[in-house]
Parts: sequence; C-alpha cells; structure tokens
Amino acid sequence: MNSPLEIYRYLPENKSEWDSFVRGSRNGTFLFFRDYMDYHADRFPDFSLMVRRENGSLFAILPATLKGTTFSSHAGLTYGGFVYDEQMKTSSMLNLFDCLRSFLQHHEVTRVIYKAVPHIYHRIPSEEDLYGLFRHGAVVTRRDVSSTIQLKNRLAFSKGRRYALKQGERSGLKVESSTDFKSFMKLESETLEANHNIQPVHSGEEMTLLAARFPDNIKLHLAHHQSEIVAGVITYETPQVAHAQYIAANDQGNRWVPSIGLSTT
Repeated sequence: MNSPLEIYRYLPENKSEWDSFVRGSRNGTFLFFRDYMDYHADRFPDFSLMVRRENGSLFAILPATLKGTTFSSHAGLTYGGFVYDEQMKTSSMLNLFDCLRSFLQHHEVTRVIYKAVPHIYHRIPSEEDLYGLFRHGAVVTRRDVSSTIQLKNRLAFSKGRRYALKQGERSGLKVESSTDFKSFMKLESETLEANHNIQPVHSGEEMTLLAARFPDNIKLHLAHHQSEIVAGVITYETPQVAHAQYIAANDQGNRWVPSIGLSTT
C-alpha cells in the first residue's frame, strides 16, 4: 500500500533541500539546480512542486511553470519531468500522478505539458513516469529528433574527415577551450538569424553567468584561424552525456567545419 503523499509549492527557503535531492536522484541533471532554473524566472514564473511523504521526507520534485491555466514541466527548460530517487516504484508513480492530478485540479489547471527527462541522462533507468502518463490518458503532442553517439563504440573518421583534419592543421586552425561566451553567442546569433531567422534562447551575458555557476558542466570550445573566431560549440556536460547546446560558424568557419567535427545546420 502506498503511503500518503502531499504536494507543496517550492519556496526559496527550500533551495538546499531541492538541490540536494537533485544531486542524489536517479534522473536529475544540473539543469534542475535552482541556480540554473532561476536565472530566467522573470520570463518563466516558477511553479515547481515538492512531493513529501507522510513523515515529511522528500519523495519527488517537479520543475515547473504555470501560465494562465497551463502547467508545464518546465517551460524554460528542454526537459523537466518528475525527478526521483531509487525508492520509486511503478505503483508509487501511479499514486504520485493521482496526487498531482488532484493538486492541479484544485489550482484550476486545465492543460498539462509534461516533458520527460530523456533516458540517456538517467543514472538508473527511470521511465515510470511514461507509464503514469499513459494511465492518465496523456497524448503525445510533439517529438524532437536527437542524434547521439556512443563514444566507446564510435566509428573511426572517414577518409574525407581525416583529410579535412590534416588540412585544418596545415592552415593553422586551432581549437581550444575558452570563456569568451559573449563573442561566441554573437556568432551564434548571426548564424541562427542567417539560417533560420531566429535568435538563440540565451544571451551572451546569460551564458557567461551560467558557465560561471556551473564551470564543470558548461564549456565552450572555439576554433580560431589567424586569431579570428571562425566556429565554436557550447557543451552541456553531465556524467553520462556531453550535449552540444549551441554550434556556430561564420562563412570562413563553414569551410573548416568538417575538420573540427561540427555542423551548423
């Protein structure tokens, strides 16, 4: 039998407890730490939830926002479903969704957008929430393509890629780590505007701030040719995954992109 659960709104005084739970969870990433989530709280008003057992101990958390009567997990993040620890079971998840449904109905929520944490980020397989969504009649409204490479099984570079690498080296192309997020995000903005008529989600100032808060997780690599930035990539790194958050190159860099393994389209 499942023990009773209570759902509460996250409050700033819960920050340490929230972050500690994310750190020990089986499917949380640094994007769920409050120092990451709260940087854009002015654009995405927080409505995150904390679920407690009868004895007051934390059972699960849910990064979330509320706009009108639409509840999203989390509107300002790429993903953000329930985060939980190793004690979660399928029956417990079903009980959790029952409690969430009652809580949201009490707050007059009429629409729920749930973005589950992709399985490649899980420390331990954690897809009980997908079954819970199915049991509550959830409907898939969007799917995004995500290409991944398992590095331990990575195929060797093709002949053309090896040739491009040598050409880049001969031409003085240098790739190195950097903290110049503002210059790179300017290049990223120009690339997205030219190719897709859109702007990046983050500004240079925001990326500088987030990288300073999470230096082990957010990293920038730039390609220089004769001291000019021609291409670069920002990676979001978790224990299991290095995700290319932003990739950009100028016209000159696009001629060298094959040699540094990037794609800007």
